[in-house]
Amino acid sequence: MKDRTKLIIIITIFLAAYYIPFSQMNVQQALLEAFFMLQDYAREHVLFCLIPALFIAGAIAVFINQDAVMKYFGAQAKKWLAYTIASISGTILAVCSCTVLPLFAGIYKRGAGIGPATAFLYSGPAINILAIILTARVLGPEMGIARAIGAISFSVITGLAMAFIYRKEEKNRNEKAMNFAMGNEASTRPLWKNMLYFLTLVLILIFAAWGKLAESIGFWNAVFQIKWLLTGILLLALIGELWRWFKKDELNEWVNQTWFFAWQILPLLFGGVLVAGFLMGRPDTNAGIIPAAWIQTAVGGNSLWANLFASVAGALMYFATLTEVPILQGLLGAGMGKGPALALLLAGPALSLPSMLVIRTVMGTKKALTYIALVLVMATITGMILGNL
Repeated sequence: MKDRTKLIIIITIFLAAYYIPFSQMNVQQALLEAFFMLQDYAREHVLFCLIPALFIAGAIAVFINQDAVMKYFGAQAKKWLAYTIASISGTILAVCSCTVLPLFAGIYKRGAGIGPATAFLYSGPAINILAIILTARVLGPEMGIARAIGAISFSVITGLAMAFIYRKEEKNRNEKAMNFAMGNEASTRPLWKNMLYFLTLVLILIFAAWGKLAESIGFWNAVFQIKWLLTGILLLALIGELWRWFKKDELNEWVNQTWFFAWQILPLLFGGVLVAGFLMGRPDTNAGIIPAAWIQTAVGGNSLWANLFASVAGALMYFATLTEVPILQGLLGAGMGKGPALALLLAGPALSLPSMLVIRTVMGTKKALTYIALVLVMATITGMILGNL
């Protein structure tokens, strides 16, 4: 961390401590809400979502041959193949905006082009088949179809736009990655063993993070009843794979890379969750410093302001997977327009204040701001289109 950054952090903390009126009840409630939200995040997402994702990111950094990443996600990869894989991955993982971050960081650091990498970053939390089905059942078929079309289109458009805007930088980055890949030795382990190992890790993430739905969706809730049995079997399979197929120095490097991603991501995520909780409160309480009534008033109708506000508010809030649907159901009942509702659906699950902080550390400030702006603008425009139909 640069000295200038440290100074800015110190000054920010000092000003907050000096000027925030902690004696006021609403500020005390917002502070308490921030720590409640952090506790909810720790209990619901860290152990069973984020930690498996960090181990997968570490495995990508150690065991995925860089030539393979360049082949399918690099600048020279076939665009239709790269963006198809990036988009389809979201339907499989069904993770939140924070859980996808270690996976995004892993493939981006390994040499994936910024276009396919950001397409994956958006698609991971946004293109969730169950979330789209639940949206259609609870909020109506029109909203479900609009969300599906918008999310799939966004992932590709965002990736293509990022690749075009930063094409010169990506050319230099791609050349460096190609030179680095040429100097790396290929793994002596058969490809099928590596594939089975990664499949086991991904399935552990999927089943450990499997949640129960209030809506009656038979298959989903049936799997929830046996999720820990499936996760336990997969963990035993993983232990067997590690014991028989991997060397001790490989495992040490895997742990080291996992720790690197954890140290890079977790502090920013926790800090972001605290700030988001202080500002907006937990999604089911709305007890943050910003009154919920303000939000409900601002997202009525279908004006440009209403759609933009819904996009920005969704980007600042933190939505666990599938929680956005019942929240929006309540907001629609309170007078929210359909356009702003779609704008929030397209921006909210893919972005959050914690995720934006981490994206900046992975891609840099300029690229992160470009990505965030693209998502917000497209969500706003799409919301206005739906609202005017």
